[in-house]
Amino acid sequence: MENGKFRVLAAVPGNPNWEKLVSRKETLYHRGEDIRTEFGRDYTRILHSMAYRRLKHKTQVFFNIDNDHICTRMEHVSHVESVSSTIAKELGLNDELTKAISIGHDLGHAPFGHQGEVVIRGLTRKYLGKDFWHEQNGLRFVDSLELLEDTYKVNQNLNLTYAVRDGILSHCGEVDQNGIFPRDISIGLEEFTSPGQYQAVTWEGCVVKMADKIAYVGRDIEDALALGILNEKDREELLRMARYYDQNAMNTTVIMHNMIMDICKNSDPENGIRLSAAFAEQLDVIKKFNYEHIYKNKRLTPYVHYSELVLKELFAALYRAYGGEKTWKKLDERSEFAPSLFSTFSEWLARYCDEAFVPEKLREKIGKCKNEKVFGRLETRAVYAQAVIDFLSGMTDRFAISLFGELLQFGFHG
Repeated sequence: MENGKFRVLAAVPGNPNWEKLVSRKETLYHRGEDIRTEFGRDYTRILHSMAYRRLKHKTQVFFNIDNDHICTRMEHVSHVESVSSTIAKELGLNDELTKAISIGHDLGHAPFGHQGEVVIRGLTRKYLGKDFWHEQNGLRFVDSLELLEDTYKVNQNLNLTYAVRDGILSHCGEVDQNGIFPRDISIGLEEFTSPGQYQAVTWEGCVVKMADKIAYVGRDIEDALALGILNEKDREELLRMARYYDQNAMNTTVIMHNMIMDICKNSDPENGIRLSAAFAEQLDVIKKFNYEHIYKNKRLTPYVHYSELVLKELFAALYRAYGGEKTWKKLDERSEFAPSLFSTFSEWLARYCDEAFVPEKLREKIGKCKNEKVFGRLETRAVYAQAVIDFLSGMTDRFAISLFGELLQFGFHG
């Protein structure tokens, strides 16, 4: 195997786009001496963020918050990091960049997995008249919503590099493509209007996109088997698939190893980041099996209905509290009936509103916040609806269920 085939194209100093790739919206504060690279710093900023911590309680595919052995979104991003960094090292690309994109690519993903995303997309279309897709929401989170304390305990936006932000926005692994090439850097992030519309601007981002697909297909099968989602006929078909591709097992480690090796052998600057025809077919077959037998399985119907009920009821309860400049008062009044829901939302919302608009008692609770004030003074109901949707999309499954339980307990419908 030829090592370092992409070395001269890596996102490292000397790359013709280097200054753009490591640029940030604002100059990032420093903590004295620092031995980290720009992408290394992005990695640790994501690692220390609350949005990253929440991934451990967000559904990947199967809603099972009390089963420690079922894959969560945090485990998924770790798999993507492992796959992408292994490929990047072998091809001579910047594995620090692939690692940062990988652990950040699902920040801000809706609770309840893709079903939660479907619900929030419906709310976004109804109340804001626009689409919702988790790649774009991930960029919104790292740009405008996720905060991190600086040296002086002042909350600031993550302020990540362009290359990492680009990788998060363009990581969509649902579009079946083989032979991925970076897009021209002249196409800006603001030009993305749908998932998978453009490729990443770096070869490293293209590797992460491929790694995302490799990481989830095998683990989803393992979880489905562990939970008894697949019936005897499904398992027989799975066994036929495994034997057809000359594999001893259809599990995460086997799929990852074989496809990592195949990508490293078959990728080059002329043909892009790619699988061989045989392994591209295998990936397609596994994905189709998963959609038919796992993701659309009727046994998931109660979960689908439950997640929709939880998210819609939480949205409705918060949305009804809008009152322009009187919103804070209405939220405070409702906190008597559902204290966790309305108090938590009030404190969260206060961080993103103009400081002069926020009541003094809330300003004292949230501390110093030198971040983008995306909700201003809540001038319109649409701005407020966006705030509620942002709040919901950042939740864990566990927290959403807890808040819904509070609504059930108090029967609140104000």
